Amino acid sequence: MALGLSRAGFRVAITAARNRAELEAVAREAPPGQVYPVISDASRESDCAALVGEVQEQLGPVDVLVNNAGRGMRYVSEQFMVEPTRFWETDTETWRMVIDTNVSGPFFLARAVTPGMISRGWGRIINISMNHETMRRVGFSPYGPSKAALESATIIWAQDLAGTGVTVNALLPGGASLTGMIPDEVPPALRQKLLMPEVMVPPLLWLMSESADEVTGKRINAPAGIRNLIRR
Repeated sequence: MALGLSRAGFRVAITAARNRAELEAVAREAPPGQVYPVISDASRESDCAALVGEVQEQLGPVDVLVNNAGRGMRYVSEQFMVEPTRFWETDTETWRMVIDTNVSGPFFLARAVTPGMISRGWGRIINISMNHETMRRVGFSPYGPSKAALESATIIWAQDLAGTGVTVNALLPGGASLTGMIPDEVPPALRQKLLMPEVMVPPLLWLMSESADEVTGKRINAPAGIRNLIRR
């Protein structure tokens, strides 16, 4: 998504909690000067506030927030794709870490950028979610519940921001995607069935366009979701 946005002309700040080398690799792949890497832990309110301040200083006002930072089932078990971990077997600290990142993190960041968006009369908050089948899949605590909470927040925040020019929507790829959340040990036959992350770019760009000014509080399944919304 960061590469897609940068190639479309947007200046993008990308974050990771620890791995700066990974961020810098993305920045090198993007058009020169379009991607600004920052180490920041979304689960920490102080990090989120400092991040927004740094981005505003380096790039200008934040017009779009994409809440994509997340911690998934690999933190529970590397075998989560084939051997479910029952909720009572999940380590409590792992549960807190996933919830803090996937639920509190989007709140901290949205809270930090929303006043500026309201004052400018325009803004986009896009929360990255997951399909309902995966959300409810056996053994997918706490990742599934964290995304269910984020989708509820999406609907509530959209209502809170009605009439301000700031929209809030959830965007999901429509299935399991080939990202860093997938363990290396996943069999090739299963890996071939995974969606490529690039499916997110067209709907993301559309949500950021004027065509989506009236779209808020929606759950958009890429790429069919755009077609369905336009059809309505």
